[in-house]
Amino acid sequence: MHKIERKKLSNQVYDILKEMIANHRFQPGARINVEQITKELGVSRTPVWEAVSRLEQEDLVENIPNRGVFMAVLTPQKALDLYAVREVLEGMAARLAAVRIDQKSLAIMEACLEQQVLVVKQGDLMEYSKLDFRFHATVYESCGNAYLQEMLEAIKNKMRPIKLSIQVEPILPRLYEDHVRLLNALRAHDPDKAEMVFREHNQFMIALINKEAEAGRWRHLGVVGNG
Repeated sequence: MHKIERKKLSNQVYDILKEMIANHRFQPGARINVEQITKELGVSRTPVWEAVSRLEQEDLVENIPNRGVFMAVLTPQKALDLYAVREVLEGMAARLAAVRIDQKSLAIMEACLEQQVLVVKQGDLMEYSKLDFRFHATVYESCGNAYLQEMLEAIKNKMRPIKLSIQVEPILPRLYEDHVRLLNALRAHDPDKAEMVFREHNQFMIALINKEAEAGRWRHLGVVGNG
């Protein structure tokens, strides 16, 4: 029973740390003070280290011997590699979702876009990130393929530092317009159009990353460096 309870606590700590990462609590490359986390959450070191181990397996943090735990570093090349995979998988998810999506999911996406309009005008990157994650996740859930959904969610998690590595605020209107185009394609149950829009969405980001990296504008934050 004690092992089960400890595992449940570890899961809770993992979820909290994952939310902290999603809210940009830790800069890419910055050191995570494990002792501070244990005090803040009021738990022992064991569930925190178990949660950190899971995050390390997901490439979200790095545990460097004799130095500590650091947020993962995302270099331009890693970002490009992730987008190359994501383009194909999101295109597949959009194609499947165009056939299988229901009215409830479409309504969720419509509500998400209504909120995105406001945060784009405000330039609220953190809130946009949450809405963006929810919008994409709805497409993944609607594709009807659990393995594809799992892979895409893992990739999206690994890509969180990107919004801290390049200037995303100026392109938010373009990203929003892509979301509108995708929703229209899904609403029309047009697999070809849905796949094309989602792939173009990723291709735009690939071009932007190449441009920012070549211009030397990829931000290097934190202790161990990042991208």
